[in-house]
Amino acid sequence: MSPAIEPRHYDVILSPVITEKATTASEHGQVVFKVAMTATKGQIKEAVEKLFDVKVKTVNTLVRKGKTRTFRGVRGQLSDTKKAIVTLQEGHSIDVTTGL
Repeated sequence: MSPAIEPRHYDVILSPVITEKATTASEHGQVVFKVAMTATKGQIKEAVEKLFDVKVKTVNTLVRKGKTRTFRGVRGQLSDTKKAIVTLQEGHSIDVTTGL
């Protein structure tokens, strides 16, 4: 492990989001990640730049509130999740299908 990549970066970026909408966004230089609820935009930017060796232009975040679901007659609450839409600078790209 190189000294630039710290274990805390892996705590910020949890997983890539691979959906039809995220795939469409990747054509415009954007990548969508599921991130920790406590992560700030600055921490997300730093983690993406260090882990993937790219330059980040902007970071937009959103919190999806957990829904109430019923499964076999038992009501349950889904967890809240936080997503980050990371816009990369021109000439940079991330292939999320290869992994780290």
